[in-house]
Amino acid sequence: MLSFFLTRVEDEWGVSYTPTIPGYISLAVIIAVLLILAVSLTKKGEKKKSFDAKQLVFCAMAIAIATVTSMIKLYEFPFGGSVTLISMFFICFVGYLYGPAAGIMTGLAHGVLQLLIDPYILFPMQVLVDYILAFGALGLSGLFWKSRNGLYKGYILGILGRYAFVVLSGWLFFGEYAWEGWDPLPYSLAYNGAYIFAEAAITLILLIAVKPLRNGLDYVKRMTQN
Repeated sequence: MLSFFLTRVEDEWGVSYTPTIPGYISLAVIIAVLLILAVSLTKKGEKKKSFDAKQLVFCAMAIAIATVTSMIKLYEFPFGGSVTLISMFFICFVGYLYGPAAGIMTGLAHGVLQLLIDPYILFPMQVLVDYILAFGALGLSGLFWKSRNGLYKGYILGILGRYAFVVLSGWLFFGEYAWEGWDPLPYSLAYNGAYIFAEAAITLILLIAVKPLRNGLDYVKRMTQN
């Protein structure tokens, strides 16, 4: 059954898997379902709303922008991971706009899209941690969606959430690539922290230093509330 969705690949790095055509179709369907859930799930304590097409458009646009900017790599590390053009911010921004449920579902959809575009599959648990949980954690930004300076606090929380999962993945699944003399966990903390926090620093500097950017984001926030 698994071979219907995945093709086994052997190279100098070992054995990995890549999706088949039915596998790609299944991933596309999952993305659509997650986007609908991002719109349909209500925030705790709110009355259930009808389907919101505008929210669906905003979530889809955020995923599209995050995907494009993830391909603009300021620096790419040899064993995976890269400093991109603030791609993680756009998923965190959905959480800031609509709350944690929408943010997490949008992050999950983005993770599935990353799996569709650039798959690296070793084990089911590795896929779950690397693509699903790590990107979904960016939506934790929504926990601060109603807080003062929630944009900054939410972004930092989302980044820390993703960092926790990529560290877990590096420790459990990629420890064999640890630098000489390093144990897998310290290696994963250092290696993944290098690109995660470098991009976070660039993003926060831009948010703080570029006032027109902040004003534009505030305008989008007000627009989504109407």
